[in-house]
Amino acid sequence: MDIVCLDLEGVLVPEIWIAFAEASGIPELKRTTRDEPDYDKLMKYRLGILKEHGLGIKEIQETISKIDPIPGAKEFLDELRTLTQVIIISDTFTQFAKPLMQKLGWPTIFCNSLEIADDGQITGFKMRIENSKYTTVKALQSIGYDTIASGDSYNDLGMIKASKAGFLFKSTDKIKADNPELEAYETYDELLNAIKKNLC
Repeated sequence: MDIVCLDLEGVLVPEIWIAFAEASGIPELKRTTRDEPDYDKLMKYRLGILKEHGLGIKEIQETISKIDPIPGAKEFLDELRTLTQVIIISDTFTQFAKPLMQKLGWPTIFCNSLEIADDGQITGFKMRIENSKYTTVKALQSIGYDTIASGDSYNDLGMIKASKAGFLFKSTDKIKADNPELEAYETYDELLNAIKKNLC
């Protein structure tokens, strides 16, 4: 039994924090998991900037409502879901993901949650489980699934390398150079063909 595990941001939709950095005019928020491998450190950095500028969940959700999937992402996902089960495993948050899942046709997503005060300030975040992408893949394998995984960032490498087959997708030159053993693709057609070759 195969199951495909995909990252969300940078793979199926644009990076939310980059979009919000551009909308808010705060370039420091452009830092993502492509730049910072330590997700806890990255989120604390982001929350500090939001607090400093008096920004909260409302402003971020306004930006997210204007984000569309990467061209071809929904069609790729639709075709892939006719072939096998698919789970999106993301370090984003339920409060961010819902409008994007609607635009992608409501695929299954495993992600985290934000702690939000009554005034809309984001006061913290709760990770579903530590090292969630790798841990989820290992859990799926423990109940009889062969996993095939793809993502673009440092925090995807664990699930990619732990899977039966794993691919980088729309990744950075540095991540590709540091992981030459991983096949890397730039188009949905290439990724779909690579996944198909590895389905039982």
